[in-house]
Amino acid sequence: MGRNLQSSERLRPVDLARGHGLSTQAVRNYEEAGILPAAARTPHGYRTYTPLHAGALRAFLALLPGHGHRTATSIMRAVNEGAVDEALRLIDESHAQLLDDRRTLRAVEDALRDLGPTPAPEPDTAAGPGGTFIGPLARRLGIRPATLRKWEHAGLVCPRRDARTGYRVYDEADVRDVRMVHQLRRGGYLLEQIAPLIARVREAGGLEPLEGALRDWHGRLSARGRAMLNGAAELEAYLRERG
Repeated sequence: MGRNLQSSERLRPVDLARGHGLSTQAVRNYEEAGILPAAARTPHGYRTYTPLHAGALRAFLALLPGHGHRTATSIMRAVNEGAVDEALRLIDESHAQLLDDRRTLRAVEDALRDLGPTPAPEPDTAAGPGGTFIGPLARRLGIRPATLRKWEHAGLVCPRRDARTGYRVYDEADVRDVRMVHQLRRGGYLLEQIAPLIARVREAGGLEPLEGALRDWHGRLSARGRAMLNGAAELEAYLRERG
């Protein structure tokens, strides 16, 4: 990776770019953004880089997959400005977000596990083929109809209206969403935290397809965690090179 180069060695922009599959313009852009330390200039105004710049570029590219472009840029800018504590704070925030994402995933899995099969509505609760009125549904869950209306206002459930009476009618998918909201609310989750989870269920087309999405979610979180480890190793190497 070039770490055995002497600090006095001079590298052209094209040398840095080719070593990392980038364009020379990308290298210049990274310098202007503060991701790389400022380059020295030749008497003719050409940029010259050193192995220290190569270390900064390695660190940035390693931070990208785990932290995203904006945070990785902020981390490198802070390091290059000598604000290492600020860089570490940004890294801590990313790890906290990853932990929160893991907790959210666990909450979804717990809610799905607790749902079980959706019970069929009682004969006197049906509003027509595949539908249930708000009152009977609220009684089945042990909540108030006003609570269901609040969840609807928050966009967590979208019942249709009966064409003849104008009453809300909850179909099988609506009942599934209501039960999932109910479980997550019992788990202490706020409505704004539940909304994206319900959206995931709808995008997946139900609970069974969501199982595959949850496996993918697990995989992406694990990949992000490992990427953060790799980014931390490269950043530590860069900090040592800076001295």
